[in-house]
Amino acid sequence: MELHIRSFALTCAIVWGFGLFFLTVWVMAFEGATRELTLIGYIYRGYNISLPGALWGLLWGFVDGLVGGAIFAWIYNLLSRGRRNQTKSL
Repeated sequence: MELHIRSFALTCAIVWGFGLFFLTVWVMAFEGATRELTLIGYIYRGYNISLPGALWGLLWGFVDGLVGGAIFAWIYNLLSRGRRNQTKSL
């Protein structure tokens, strides 16, 4: 079975981007906006616990999920083709 690279990458992008956005809004709902730099803020420039930070997290998470999902699906397809060719030759 092969993964469709664009579909998998887009799915990862949506899940990671909106997941980070909603997690930030969730933290703001209970802790309030702090604008403190978090661990994710060191990786994603502009991200902090605030509404603009949540939007930056959505953008960065979408891009990161898109690239990461595409790389994962490409490597998966590459390895699954090699595995399929081995089983056919046996």
